[in-house]
Amino acid sequence: MGWLPVGDSYEVSLVDGKVAARSIGPRAGGRPLKTLPKALRDDPEVDRLRQLAQWLDRHAAECLARVDAWVVSSLPVPTGLLARVWPDPAWQDALRDLVVLGDDPAAPGFLRDVTDTGDLRVVNLDGETVRLSPVSATLPHPVRLPELADLREFADELDVSQRIEQLHRGTWGRPDDLKQRDTTITDFRGTAVPNRLAARAATRGFRVSGSQVKCRVWEAGRTVEAALWFDEDYWDSEATLGNLSWSVVDGPTLRLTEVGPVAWSEGMRMATALSGAVTGTGKKA
Repeated sequence: MGWLPVGDSYEVSLVDGKVAARSIGPRAGGRPLKTLPKALRDDPEVDRLRQLAQWLDRHAAECLARVDAWVVSSLPVPTGLLARVWPDPAWQDALRDLVVLGDDPAAPGFLRDVTDTGDLRVVNLDGETVRLSPVSATLPHPVRLPELADLREFADELDVSQRIEQLHRGTWGRPDDLKQRDTTITDFRGTAVPNRLAARAATRGFRVSGSQVKCRVWEAGRTVEAALWFDEDYWDSEATLGNLSWSVVDGPTLRLTEVGPVAWSEGMRMATALSGAVTGTGKKA
């Protein structure tokens, strides 16, 4: 954004998300000052810029959360919607370089640009920039990417940096030797976790309800919720974890053999992140 005059000696603007000032006049160098002059700290224009910076931070966080939900759900996103949000730097920052699928599920590419008409410019695994014109696009969860290892290697070669955890998101595969009637994972039960578990869970984007930490996934036409039980005394700095299970929201508890690959991976990712434990149930990719 441009610089706004404040009084006779300074101009102010947002620089890297913070309010900055620079001197004006014949001898001014034009560079932002290292600190905000004391005379400007309570200026109404400076206060408005602070409020704008806070709003931009919230907006960027909301964009990241929305795109993360698209990745976790692997739902098709209309390319017309992508075209409308792409000019916004916050949306573009969240979307750029994510792996995207168009009409061909076997042809993934890294998203580099979206045109006004909704065409996608992507870099494929051959290193070529191609133009796709699907009606909708999918930002798939990594467990749904059969070429995940190749995509990770190619991303490292391109020095790709994703704001959303997609390619390097921790993934867990559901083991084949589960018992048909089992409904809980007991690997984390009894694990003592220091610090405030509920607060840490919230900062990681998980939902805390009563004595459970939860995360939701839309998969196979239904919303599935993974829940990790915990026991935490309000006055104690240590929590003890319980079982991990999955259920359909407003529906029954699922047998482990009924849990889909994304819901399984996200539930195990949540429990492992909060416990710091190494579990033998499922394999981390």
